[in-house]
Amino acid sequence: MIIRIVKMTFSESRVDDFKKAFVSIGATIRSFKGCHHLEILQDIHHRNVFFTYSHWESEADLNNYRNSDFFKETWSKVTEWFKNSPRAWSTEKL
Repeated sequence: MIIRIVKMTFSESRVDDFKKAFVSIGATIRSFKGCHHLEILQDIHHRNVFFTYSHWESEADLNNYRNSDFFKETWSKVTEWFKNSPRAWSTEKL
């Protein structure tokens, strides 16, 4: 099981855009083969900082999602809203 954490910092003016977009984006991500869990977290002190926290059956499933047309189209749109470059970690429980 892969646990993927992605930190995204948005321009303050785009926070509401991201929240609205994530409703449909999240539903689609959850439907990908191998995705067992997905949630979005918002920093309590820096309201423009978000984290996605997802569980994937395997690294292959995560990579299939990351190489999908859906990811490429969505990511190209969302990256325009970033204030800073996103950071990502692929982890596993010990």
